[in-house]
Amino acid sequence: MSDEVRYHFLRPAQVRARREACPVVYIPIGTIEWHGPQNPLGADTLQAEGLAIRCARKGGGLVFPGLYYGESRSESLMEANAEDREDIAEAMGLPPDNFLPERQPFSPTEQVLGYQRLLLHILAEAETLGFRLGVLVAGHYPLIDHARSAVLLFNKRRYSKYNGMLAWACVDYLMVRDTWPKSGDHAAGWETSHLMALHPDLVDLSLLPQKGRPLTGIMVSDLLPQDSTAELGEKTLEAAAEAVLSEVRHRLDNQELYRQHGGSLQEGLWRKNPRG
Repeated sequence: MSDEVRYHFLRPAQVRARREACPVVYIPIGTIEWHGPQNPLGADTLQAEGLAIRCARKGGGLVFPGLYYGESRSESLMEANAEDREDIAEAMGLPPDNFLPERQPFSPTEQVLGYQRLLLHILAEAETLGFRLGVLVAGHYPLIDHARSAVLLFNKRRYSKYNGMLAWACVDYLMVRDTWPKSGDHAAGWETSHLMALHPDLVDLSLLPQKGRPLTGIMVSDLLPQDSTAELGEKTLEAAAEAVLSEVRHRLDNQELYRQHGGSLQEGLWRKNPRG
C-alpha cells in the first residue's frame, strides 16, 4: 500500500483500500497567523497536518486537506488581540486597524457560529465518504474548544448516533501533558521545534533577536524559541501521535462507550482497558 495518506492526493481505489483497512479520517484545522519572524504564517495548520499524517502513516486511515480559513478573525488571534499587536502589524507592513472587529463582515459571535457550521459540514462530508471515525486535529489552540463543540453537536445527530460516524477532537499539547507539563506555547520552543521537525526549510532562527531582547508576538511557556530543535519537535510529535492513536483505536473498537450522552469527549478510557 502506498505511503501517501492525503485523501486529495489519492485515486478512488487507493482511498477505498486505505479506508477499508482503517476507516478513520483526520481533519487538520488551523489558521493563518503571526508566529514570530522565524516561522511561516501557516504554522498552526502545518503542525496539525503533520501530526495527522504521522498518525495515518503509523495507524492507518486518511488525512483530509488542512483547513486554514473560517475561524474568528476578531478573537483569539495575535494580530487582533495580542498586547503587542501593533508591533506585529508593523513587522507585516500593515496598519493595526486592519484587524479591528469592525473590519470583519460578521460579528465575533457570528464568526464562531459560522465556523461551527463549517466544521459540522466537513464532518458530515466525511461521514458520507464511508468513515467510521472523524478526528478534528486542532493546530491553532483556541480551535480545540470549537472543535469539541462541533463534535458534541455532530455526535448528537440521530443518523450519526445510530448509523454513522463518530467524531472526536484533539490538540497535540494536551495529549502529552503527563510527560511535558509545560507543553504548548505560541511560536516559542514548542511550536518552532515542531516546525523544524516537519518543515525545516521554512524556519529561520537567525531572524530571532538575541536572548534577553523582546520577542514580538511570541508567548513562551517553557522553552525560548532560540533553543528550538528539530530533535525536540520529533520527540514531542511522536509522543502526541502515539497518544492520539491510542484514543483512535479505542474509539473504533468501543464506539458504544463514546455514543452515550456526554461520552464523546471522554479521553483516557483506553488506559483502563487498552485492548478494548
